[in-house]
Amino acid sequence: MVVWFTGLSSAGKTTIAEGVEKELSQAGVIVQVLDGDQMRRSLCRDLGFSDEDRIENIRRIGVVASLLERNGIIVLVAAISPFRLGRDEVRKLCGTFIEVYVNAPLNVCEQRDKKGLYVRARRGEIASVSGIDSPYEEPLEPDVECLTDREDVVTSVSKVLRAISAAGFPS
Repeated sequence: MVVWFTGLSSAGKTTIAEGVEKELSQAGVIVQVLDGDQMRRSLCRDLGFSDEDRIENIRRIGVVASLLERNGIIVLVAAISPFRLGRDEVRKLCGTFIEVYVNAPLNVCEQRDKKGLYVRARRGEIASVSGIDSPYEEPLEPDVECLTDREDVVTSVSKVLRAISAAGFPS
């Protein structure tokens, strides 16, 4: 199965994915996290931040996720994935797909921002930052919604684990 965490930068996608990974690994499940930032530094390093490049970035991550899924691995993808179309295309590639909307208001994400993306975007130093000068299309009907400005990581991780279990995994 592929569990796809989408949300603004600093919403908590990687934190929750890593929490889910820890729980599943401790239960003896084979699991792999694909982090958007890490993928940008490797497989997708040739891509920029135009809408087309963002869609291609998500397509590439989706292909990798679907290949891992076919080999019996639960794949946890933590990537902004700003466009519904891109997420919908990845859903079609996968056998079992759970979309997790890691939902935090922009002002909360800006407060948490360790990379300084939002400050740099507001100063005009960088462009194409989702939520500032580039769109982020919220999921219309996510399978799970984690409200990270109101719930702790343990609660969010538990929600995702329940959805994984409800989908019949791990067996």
